[in-house]
Amino acid sequence: MVNYIIRRLLFAVVVLIGISIVSFIVIQLPPGDFATVYRERLINQGGMSATEAEKAAEIFRKRYGLDKPLHIQYINWIKGIVTEGSFGYSMAYSKDVGELIAERLPRTLILALLAHATSSIVGILVGIYVAPRQYSLSDNLASLFAFVFASLPRFWIALVIIYLLVFTFGQKHVSSFYSPEYAVAPWSWGKLVNFFEHIWPVIVIAGLGGVARNMRVMRGNLLDVLNAQYVMTARSKGLTERKVILKHAVPNALHPIIMYQGMVLPYMIQGELEAAIVLSLPTMSPLFYDSLINQDIYITGSLLLMYSVLLVVGNLLADLALGILDPRIRYD
Repeated sequence: MVNYIIRRLLFAVVVLIGISIVSFIVIQLPPGDFATVYRERLINQGGMSATEAEKAAEIFRKRYGLDKPLHIQYINWIKGIVTEGSFGYSMAYSKDVGELIAERLPRTLILALLAHATSSIVGILVGIYVAPRQYSLSDNLASLFAFVFASLPRFWIALVIIYLLVFTFGQKHVSSFYSPEYAVAPWSWGKLVNFFEHIWPVIVIAGLGGVARNMRVMRGNLLDVLNAQYVMTARSKGLTERKVILKHAVPNALHPIIMYQGMVLPYMIQGELEAAIVLSLPTMSPLFYDSLINQDIYITGSLLLMYSVLLVVGNLLADLALGILDPRIRYD
């Protein structure tokens, strides 16, 4: 297994290099750059003439190396990451990209992991419950729930939740992680409770689609496994239905769910993006969205690279977890 992990990690480095090249090219395909955005701002807000704004934009472009060829910009960016641990400089925020990511990454990962845990646990448990009760009332209701919440746009769910919280329950400060009295207070049990009181809408919004998908996949796989011959053999030995399902059927029905875990974290971050934008929360997702609008290439490229790392690491962990669950899987 150690050799397998080493091979996967070496292959991951090659994959990440390829992703970084493609990402850096794609984010520069739209016409213009941040200097173009800067010029428009000078004209619209600074009252400059078009000629003056163009000269200022050219100075800005040379200052940040935007006038250099694409491959030179990419090499300088990667060189900074490898040699200095610097992800570049954000022209929109006038700040190092690494500092921006360090500020927002922990909160983003907490939200994404909580949404992922919620969607996985709830979806799997519901799927296990309804599969042996095929076409019953509970099965039909769960299937209806999965269809509805897999189809509804997350931003619409976020708007509905905000409306209910503000106008029905009278909750204030829905667009922050804490109430004002806890914003700068040291960590305590009260602050932790207040934190969860503010983030549960994001967890629900990001996790609802995952609950629906996990439930449908678990239900379908478990129905297939329950008709397998080894399950019939277990029943013929006199085992209780509960033991047949939990000990013999569920472990084999979990395989597609575990394989899906490798790609689920970036999916949860995508769900968190819509919720965070609607709720105006300072996480990585609005930062990524703003960088696309402003053509702030170093933020966009760094976040795409980070999401790729999460995807590669997640797939590796999913493969290892699958091997632990099923001893028949070998890595030689």
